[in-house]
Amino acid sequence: MLEHLKRSLENAPAVKFQDYEYFIFSIADGIPTIEPDLFEEVIDAIVSRIEGQYDKIVTAEAMGIHLAAGLSLKTGKPFTIIRKRKYGLPGEVEFDQETGYSSRKMYINGLEKGDKILLLDDLISTGGTMRGILKALNQMDVEVVDIIIVIDKDGGRRRIENEFGVKIKALVSIDIEDGKVIIKED
Repeated sequence: MLEHLKRSLENAPAVKFQDYEYFIFSIADGIPTIEPDLFEEVIDAIVSRIEGQYDKIVTAEAMGIHLAAGLSLKTGKPFTIIRKRKYGLPGEVEFDQETGYSSRKMYINGLEKGDKILLLDDLISTGGTMRGILKALNQMDVEVVDIIIVIDKDGGRRRIENEFGVKIKALVSIDIEDGKVIIKED
């Protein structure tokens, strides 16, 4: 299962940003191109892992946008994007995002107290983006029904699961060793 995804990861180049090992893979970076069979396989795998009833799909700019769009088309559920740009709209929530190689402010619009959401992203590594999102959603009293990521890098999801008491489903878990992506069995 997930043969297209695993094959795309086997040849993914790894590069260093400061001390962070970043890997370039098509489903998130679009390099090389995202082939339709790979994209469909990933979206179908996400759909098969959804549990619970939710009102909206939520993802962070920019790597999750196409995933949320594909999932929205498959499920008929609307999606909203957590943005890197401040709009100043009523109810906008600002939070800090800290990744393995950058930090910035991010902004949530389009969610209200009591919304039930499916949180979707391409990758979790250090957990900085997910940590910021979950803190902000908790403060907003938004119910996170399900969290699904495509790739768990270096066990990042376990840190967030332990910190927030949530369950994060990953399609694939990987490590990077000697500049190569190593697919792990969950």
